[in-house]
Amino acid sequence: MSDLPRPIQDKKTWNLPLAVMLALPLLALGVVIALFTLTGGGLQHSDTAQVENLSVERVLLYPGQIQLVVRNAGPRDLTIAQVVINGAVWPASFAPSATLPRLGSATVSLDYMWESGEAYDLLLFSSRSIAFPLNIPLALETPRPNAKTFLSFTLIGLYVGVLPVYLGLVWFPALRRLGRRWMTFLLAVTAGLLVFLGVDTVVEALDQAGKAPAPLQGIGLASIGALAAFFTLETLSHQQAAQGRSEADERLALSYRIAAGIGLHNLGEGLAIGAAYNLGQAALGSFLVIGFILQNITEGLGIIAPVLRDRPRLGQLALLGLLGGGPAILGAWLGGFAPSPVLAVLFLGVGAGAIFQVVLEIARLLRKDTVQAPMPATIFSGVVAGMLILWATGLIIK
Repeated sequence: MSDLPRPIQDKKTWNLPLAVMLALPLLALGVVIALFTLTGGGLQHSDTAQVENLSVERVLLYPGQIQLVVRNAGPRDLTIAQVVINGAVWPASFAPSATLPRLGSATVSLDYMWESGEAYDLLLFSSRSIAFPLNIPLALETPRPNAKTFLSFTLIGLYVGVLPVYLGLVWFPALRRLGRRWMTFLLAVTAGLLVFLGVDTVVEALDQAGKAPAPLQGIGLASIGALAAFFTLETLSHQQAAQGRSEADERLALSYRIAAGIGLHNLGEGLAIGAAYNLGQAALGSFLVIGFILQNITEGLGIIAPVLRDRPRLGQLALLGLLGGGPAILGAWLGGFAPSPVLAVLFLGVGAGAIFQVVLEIARLLRKDTVQAPMPATIFSGVVAGMLILWATGLIIK
């Protein structure tokens, strides 16, 4: 018995020597950083470089007052010393302080009788005499959070997201009468729609990343959101497959994931429309609403495509429509009352990751459905048709 090999012990015990070994490199790293800070690494340099960066995150226009929400995006403390409006120095108050620490924010308030429809050029000077320009091309009063504006943005979300998606679901009874090849074609159309939406979402995320303060690394934030959403949905997909559910249940789960991905995209659309109205660009906001209504009716088609051969309950179809269109309401609220490029970047990144994971799921389903009867031409034409549909409706929006 003594000659038998001992079992391998996989479980490690956490003890003090192990903790010291893990902490030692971090402590040494702290010493290295402190040494460099004290000695400058042996380099001879002066601290005269005036590296400052001030980001204007929001402009709020109320009767007789202009408010600017600003953030210090530079590496050191920044003090706002002076504000100039249309060439005239104007007194301003700062909350909580005129001195902003790194990544700190403040509200700059100016008692100024601005006129609706006029343009204004502002300059914010730091204590180091560095100017940060801001242009207000069209001054219009900022909507205040109240019952009326809350209802207005809710209606915008309904028009943009919920109603078009539900109208797309109305096609369900008619599409169920199509043959197997047509159902495969519509599933491929869904893939094309989602590929176009995914690429469009990535472009929007990159655009918003450029507006976010540089230290917050907008592109990295979007990447984190995209990967987190992609692998979360991928994990859920594998867990559901391991439960041995029926093919009908798998197709319904895919429809839910398509609705969730489209919903996240619609949240980004709601953010854009709400922000346009917040900035006083009502004409642009109305233009976006009409364009998104035309575009989003095709999203309802994409949501129901996987379950055309099944008989989902009416309640399930209602939930699919709400999941796909409802987030547009939340986006309109956030964009209208608290527009933030950082939140926009994060949500758009999450939406892109979710959409591309769903595209992968559709590709798997198409491969499973066409093992015995391959239909490459049908699938290719469906994907191209889906992309062309959104490109054509995008001509109205862009």
